[in-house]
Amino acid sequence: MSMKWQGLFLLTLLSFAVSAQEPIVTESTTTSTVTTNGSMKTKVESPPPSAISPQIISGGNSDLCTVGVAGAVQTQILGISMGTTITEENCVTLKRAKTLYDMGMKVAAVSVMCAGSQQVFDAMMNAGTPCPYNGMIGDAAKEAWEADQLTAEVTMVDDAEEDGGLNEKRNKGAGAVAGLFGLLLLL
Repeated sequence: MSMKWQGLFLLTLLSFAVSAQEPIVTESTTTSTVTTNGSMKTKVESPPPSAISPQIISGGNSDLCTVGVAGAVQTQILGISMGTTITEENCVTLKRAKTLYDMGMKVAAVSVMCAGSQQVFDAMMNAGTPCPYNGMIGDAAKEAWEADQLTAEVTMVDDAEEDGGLNEKRNKGAGAVAGLFGLLLLL
């Protein structure tokens, strides 16, 4: 072995001997506080599911007396869509009266309007042009209506009853939609 290597070997042995004789002792106390601030980004690869309610229209024909009502509700799990059409009875009465009037049957048209609404009947009586009564018009019809008031009340369709039927349909529809919203909120 060369002298260089021998010197290096001796130096290494001496350093191990010195370090083995004197142990190093350290004492430490550590207090640490960790504060983390972070943010997260979510990348959506596909759109969420959605309930789409179809538009219910009357085909663009303004001569129909229907109104479309539709709605949809979507949660992460369930989606519901529904719709219906409602027939507007006052519109139907107006269409019938207009058709009769266009065919030259003016008395029949007035009679349809009178039978369709208590307000129209009262307005005609207050104007001095009573609704036709069994083919009679003018003063003869007025006398007949006054003599047979009971029959007139039976044949009249009360506006409140008509609106009550329509309101009942609206209330049932609104109740169904509210129930679905409640059900979906519970999910």
